[in-house]
Amino acid sequence: MEERLQKYLAEAGIASRRKSEEWIASGRVKVNGVVVTALGTKIDPQKDQVLFDDQPVVISGEKKIYLMLHKPEGYVTTAKEQFGRPAVLDLVRDVKQRIFPVGRLDYDTSGLLLLTNDGELTYRLTHPKYDVDKTYIAKLYGVPDDMDLQKFRRGVMVDGRKTRPAKIRILEIEKDRRFCTAEIILHEGKNRQVRKMCDAIKHPVAQLKRVATGTLTLGDLPKGAYRPLTEKEVQYLKQLSAK
Repeated sequence: MEERLQKYLAEAGIASRRKSEEWIASGRVKVNGVVVTALGTKIDPQKDQVLFDDQPVVISGEKKIYLMLHKPEGYVTTAKEQFGRPAVLDLVRDVKQRIFPVGRLDYDTSGLLLLTNDGELTYRLTHPKYDVDKTYIAKLYGVPDDMDLQKFRRGVMVDGRKTRPAKIRILEIEKDRRFCTAEIILHEGKNRQVRKMCDAIKHPVAQLKRVATGTLTLGDLPKGAYRPLTEKEVQYLKQLSAK
C-alpha cells in the first residue's frame, strides 16, 4: 500500500512530518537512488528503498533479515535503476520484507553481497572508520611486476586522491602471460575502486569477483543464489561494526 513519503519518514523516527517535509524539500531524501523533493511523493514501503542522508530508512519493529547473495554480472546494486537494467533485488522476490544492499558491487562485478533491512548495521558496515576488509579475485590483463605490486600496496592516485594501502598477490599466471589472477584485499570501497587501482598500475581488470567481507566467505554459493546468514555470522558483523 502506498503512503506519503513524509509519513513514512515520521513513522521511521527520522523526524516529525513537518520536519520530514523540510528534509525532503532540501534534497536530503532519496527514493530508489533518486533525490525526491516533491512533498506529494508516495512510496510503497514493500518495494521502494528510501534513503535519508544516503542511509537506509527502516521502520523499527520490523523483523530483521540478513542475507548473503552471490551477485551475478549484469545486475545493478540498487532497488531500481533509470535505465531499466536488472537489479539485485530481482533475485530475491520471495523475501517479503523490504531489504536493501549493504554497499555496492558494480554492474560488471560478481560475488558476495549482503542484503538486509537493518539500517544501523548497514550504516556501520559501510562507514569508512570501521575498516571492513573486502577480498576480491581479479583476472588482470598482463602480469604486474614487483614495482607495480608495491605501488598498488602503498596506494595509488584515483580520482584525485591517494587510496589507502591495500594487499595484492598473484595467484596464477597464464602461459602466454596475457592474463594473470590476483587476490586483492581492500579496507575501503569507493566506486569501482579495484578497477581504478588496477588501471592506475596499467593492468586493467578483465573479470572481478568479491569472495569475502571480513571473515564471511562466499564459499560454494551458486551465482544468482542467496542464503540467510547464520546467527554466528550476524553476531560477527554486529561485533565488527561495534568496534
